[in-house]
Amino acid sequence: MLLPKKVKFRKWQTMRSNPKAMTPDTRGSKLSFGSFGLKSETQARVKSTQLEAARKVISRTLTKSGKYWIRIFPDRPFTAKAAEVGMGKGKGDPQGYCFDVLPGRIIFEVDGAPEPVAREALRKAGTKLPIKARIISREHKQ
Repeated sequence: MLLPKKVKFRKWQTMRSNPKAMTPDTRGSKLSFGSFGLKSETQARVKSTQLEAARKVISRTLTKSGKYWIRIFPDRPFTAKAAEVGMGKGKGDPQGYCFDVLPGRIIFEVDGAPEPVAREALRKAGTKLPIKARIISREHKQ
């Protein structure tokens, strides 16, 4: 599972989210390493456990035929309060790490595998994530 070795602050502020003002991501929006990629179309916070589940699916589907890259790293801590705890009494304890994915961000890239295998691996990985995503390729420049 991906998580930072050391963090400056244990808890981050939540930040406001306005879906109407959500602009597409300009960083990490083009394929850099592979021939095929999984590009997000919606905004969500992807937890490190979800990212690991998607990574395992890609790894299992590609076997030794291809190589994959993870283009995001979960460095944002998220907190949660215990079950059946009342309101107030401060913020919950850190539970894990996540990454704020904006529309247009490439999450995974795949190369070295036949096109049907690469597309199937990325399709399966997309079902593990809490976002709507589409598969892009170098040929079509989407």
